[in-house]
Amino acid sequence: MTLLGLVGVGRIGAFHAATLRGLPGVELVVADAQAGRAEALARSLGVRWAPGVEALLDERLAAVVIATPTGSHAELIERGVAAGIAVFCEKPVAETSAKTLEVVKAVDKYGGRVQIGFQRRFDPGYAAARAEVAGGALGRVHTLRGQTCDPAAPPPGYIATSGGIFKDCSVHDFDAIRWVTGREVVSVFATGSNGGEAFFAEHGDVDTAAVLLRLDDDALATVTATRYHGAGYAVTLEVQGTLGSLGVGFDDHLPLRPVGDGTRTWPTGPAHNSFLDRFQTAYTRELQAFIEFAEGCAQSPCTVGDALEALYIAEACDLSRAENRPVDIAEVRR
Repeated sequence: MTLLGLVGVGRIGAFHAATLRGLPGVELVVADAQAGRAEALARSLGVRWAPGVEALLDERLAAVVIATPTGSHAELIERGVAAGIAVFCEKPVAETSAKTLEVVKAVDKYGGRVQIGFQRRFDPGYAAARAEVAGGALGRVHTLRGQTCDPAAPPPGYIATSGGIFKDCSVHDFDAIRWVTGREVVSVFATGSNGGEAFFAEHGDVDTAAVLLRLDDDALATVTATRYHGAGYAVTLEVQGTLGSLGVGFDDHLPLRPVGDGTRTWPTGPAHNSFLDRFQTAYTRELQAFIEFAEGCAQSPCTVGDALEALYIAEACDLSRAENRPVDIAEVRR
């Protein structure tokens, strides 16, 4: 039995807690800065709770899942690796690449075991795309198109601390493109626009964005994102090569209505309404992989170094949008 602690029981933390409760061989203890919230969740799931983060970390944990606000991630990761336990942390590792580098050094210092939460790596579609690219089924990959579309804008308070659309939203596409292709991004050109609520601009953010990425083998990728996709939650990836092409996310729940000849009925299912239902399978597989990792049966499927590379791309996009020019990743790499 693996004694696993979970810190932070907000939306994603509560979702992870419910998933972990259903995994065999896991004994779960939850904690939150608001002790009453942790207790309420624990009672609803039939698991244990600790009266606070300190009390949780005093338990004889084999592993910990961090689902707290971003500002606490770096400290909690460092405390976990210093204590010699396996750590799962939702992205991002930290608000900036400089702080993330400090965490990388701490993980190296303690020989820490850390997995970062980029759940698309565990989605069946993205995994199949990676396998086909690696196996040469598409030939030379030359073009990729990724998108992440939220059905409605988050509240102003979320945008104030999100880090912006590239770090909060498109960073998942950046990681997925690196992972599926096995290539590195060398330059970006990013732009954005605001046509919705004023709070995006007030916080220096945009509600819609587009990025052109150049990979180290000269393949080109576009990534688009918006906070206003009223048809539903949409995440897709297209990969085109000299021998074939494929698409990820084009299922019966994709909110994309074909028009033209009037005979097509796809998609037939209700639209995805959030990342939680779109990636439910991926989240379960991600946490199953973490348990295997914590038990020493596998290597980390997404390291702090992987998260740092995706963050470099996002920071390059911020610089590119601000200065309206192409930016080499080398400009932001530390």
